[in-house]
Amino acid sequence: MLKSMTGFGRAEQTVHEKTFLVEIKALNGKQFELQLKLPPLLRPYEFEIRNTLQEHLVRGTIDCMVIIKQNGTSKPVNINTDLIKAYYTQIETLAGELKIDTNSVLSALLRLPEVVTPTNDILSETDFAEFSKVLLEALNNLNQHRSDEGAVLEKDMLLRISNIKEQEEAILVLEPNRKKRIKDEINQLLEKHVGKENIDNNRMEQELIYYMEKIDIHEEQIRLRQHCEYFESIINEADEGKGKKLSFILQEIGREINTTGSKAYDADIQKCVVKMKNELEKAKEQVLNIL
Repeated sequence: MLKSMTGFGRAEQTVHEKTFLVEIKALNGKQFELQLKLPPLLRPYEFEIRNTLQEHLVRGTIDCMVIIKQNGTSKPVNINTDLIKAYYTQIETLAGELKIDTNSVLSALLRLPEVVTPTNDILSETDFAEFSKVLLEALNNLNQHRSDEGAVLEKDMLLRISNIKEQEEAILVLEPNRKKRIKDEINQLLEKHVGKENIDNNRMEQELIYYMEKIDIHEEQIRLRQHCEYFESIINEADEGKGKKLSFILQEIGREINTTGSKAYDADIQKCVVKMKNELEKAKEQVLNIL
């Protein structure tokens, strides 16, 4: 079963006075690349959260955003009352000298440096355990999305490989006539330019055998079929993270197709090669999306 690298997962849950919201987006990537946005309450747990994300997502460009909404009487910020009193005392003295009204000074005081600061509280172990459940739910949603897309990719990839195998079978049918045609053309050329009576048949036979061995595509076709069958067996494996391995196999398939084309010297076989290359390129485009 294949999995796509792209997907989206979201989960939200309220625990006591806090609401946890986790959104995760995954795109294609050669390695595991993570952009993690955490609120201050979760900073002490960042390393653990990163490990959880990598363990479940394996590979791709990941964008994870966590939001904690404070409810009820919780305090997301601290107000330094001692500092604000000190500011007010000095402002009151100055206002008395300048005969200025101080009735509406509170809003100005709250904007002064260090009066209002983010809370230094961290999430308790109990609350983090609840948050971890929300994180896992978002990851499960994303992986389900990946599996659904992977099923579509798997169907398409198997179709491409099946089409390549069909063209390989067509080449096997064309191969015997190709050799006979090439041999007849060489004989005709020699008879035309050298003369039939001047041809050394023994030497001619040796040269033909050597030439036929050079353009033989039997081994390429055997390896091509083996690579295709190996590709199909990898897809059916239960392991995740098969994208790189499948990409390597497609490279080998491409190598055998190219060699077949360079040795063919036959219009009908070249048509089969072109069709195989077309299917291969489509498969290469899809394999970039596979985990």
